[in-house]
Amino acid sequence: MLTFNKNYFGVTILLFVIEVIIAVFVHDNFVRPYLGDVLVVILIYCFIKSFLKLGVLPAVLFVLIFSFSIEFLQYLNIVKTLHLENSKIARTVIGTSFSWIDLLTYLIGLIIVIVVEKYVLKKDIETIR
Repeated sequence: MLTFNKNYFGVTILLFVIEVIIAVFVHDNFVRPYLGDVLVVILIYCFIKSFLKLGVLPAVLFVLIFSFSIEFLQYLNIVKTLHLENSKIARTVIGTSFSWIDLLTYLIGLIIVIVVEKYVLKKDIETIR
């Protein structure tokens, strides 16, 4: 079950750098709120696939549940509940505001993962490894 996949890890690092650049330098109404959310689920997927030998669909399902859970915690205002409202890192990583659109962007990101895995990388997405 444990493994190290340098390709997924390399994509993880690349996406992380892109996410940091977006967080630090981009303050617009599209890239940061929407493209950033699409990319973050792809980043999490690639990170998981870097270290765990999981099939595409189980990994996608895990990332979907994880990302939706974080969004639900935002709905519950978890940052304020945990008294982390003064922590820029907590506000950035966890987020502070629930949005239905975010759930859609997570789905779009994971659909991109499935399409790339199945049609570009030609993987059997139903196989559980």
